[in-house]
Amino acid sequence: MSVLTVTRDNMQTEVLNAKQTVLLDFWAPWCGPCRMLSPLVDQVAGEHPEIKVVKVNIDDEQELAAQFGIMSIPTLVVVKNGREARRAVGMMPKAEILALVK
Repeated sequence: MSVLTVTRDNMQTEVLNAKQTVLLDFWAPWCGPCRMLSPLVDQVAGEHPEIKVVKVNIDDEQELAAQFGIMSIPTLVVVKNGREARRAVGMMPKAEILALVK
């Protein structure tokens, strides 16, 4: 499954109303650790179609970052049934990303 970009306009449809587990990647283009984590998040999206993977650029979507209480990036948030289930901050190996989602 490909990675989707989420904005305040499609957050409800793509994340909060999603039937499957959603992994949100809060990032910014200027963030070095975000650029290191991004290919791993993309791999998870490609290898696990049962997980919906979306990215939120905090520079473009400050309102969403505030809504989710994002203080540091990269931050990964797992949403199940429209509610936050888990979150992790910082760079992590792919195995930890998968453990976070499972």
